[in-house]
Amino acid sequence: MSARILGALVAMLASINVACADAVADFYKGKSMQLVLGYGPGGGYDVYARIVARYIGKYVPGNPSVVVVNMPGAGSLRATNFLYTTAPKDGLTIGAFARDMPLMGILGGNSNVQFDPRKFTWLGSASSSANDSYLLFARADAEVKSIADAVRPGGPALVLAGTAEGATGNDVAVLMRDTIGLNVKIITGYPDSGAIFLAVDRKEVDGRFVGLSAVSSSKPDWLKPDGPVRALLQFGRTDRHKLFPDAPTARELARDDRARALIGLAELPYQLSRPMVAPPGLPADRAKALQDAFMAMQHDAEYLKEAERLGLDVSPVDGAQALALIEKLAASPKELLDYMKKLHAEK
Repeated sequence: MSARILGALVAMLASINVACADAVADFYKGKSMQLVLGYGPGGGYDVYARIVARYIGKYVPGNPSVVVVNMPGAGSLRATNFLYTTAPKDGLTIGAFARDMPLMGILGGNSNVQFDPRKFTWLGSASSSANDSYLLFARADAEVKSIADAVRPGGPALVLAGTAEGATGNDVAVLMRDTIGLNVKIITGYPDSGAIFLAVDRKEVDGRFVGLSAVSSSKPDWLKPDGPVRALLQFGRTDRHKLFPDAPTARELARDDRARALIGLAELPYQLSRPMVAPPGLPADRAKALQDAFMAMQHDAEYLKEAERLGLDVSPVDGAQALALIEKLAASPKELLDYMKKLHAEK
């Protein structure tokens, strides 16, 4: 191929790319996007959603505005189904839901699940939990004073609060019961994370499972040395977080190899700590524009500064990596998937 022909082909491809970018910018210019969030205001997911909404539009061609729409229900299952089945597939709707929704979709067996997580348009995850941890916090004045108390046969039960049945915190509590012998009683039905924080503060319950980033942004007083709670256990990590050197990981306390394997499977979704998607079936150019914008935002100096101020972990995963992780979940051993299916079936 001559240099002249090659140059002409390069120029033609460049003009096509420019035309595609212009078409995307023309579509988004002057429009407003919706970010549908599967939780109510005030919790960790809400904080992440709102900071994303403030910055992602800067990097979408045409610079649309972005408005958060809270759609709580069934541990974010309602919003996940909406994003998959009902939300417009034009690129003007994106969404965020619980980190365990992909696993729920892979498992099947729940008639309320109306989505295949592999078919979403994955933007990625704002956090991979590299600097985060999912923690069991208990009140300092609770009868249970340590994780040793909490797993002692015949010992007192920790009374924990949860949202709707099927929420992440409830599943982890049951998993800990089955794999490390945690004595636990779960009170479900709290409407959102903010209500659970309040229930702990009011001594209605002994504690809760919750992400460190959510505590940092919503209840920083919980992290003070003389605060009202103490961290007993860490989940979603292979090693102890530097802020909690005395709180063991779930893997450390696993009763046997099978328990350790179950914990490892259940922890995979924590690599997608704050997942974000668009509906399936988007036009390819708009899908790519949203995926590129999501990752470009992660390097925005103002975004990073605000995330630091809010105590948010920024360790992003891109869309391709998110999809690969979900495929890894789907390829897990049948025995482990069967346990997880049973766990979800207990709802």
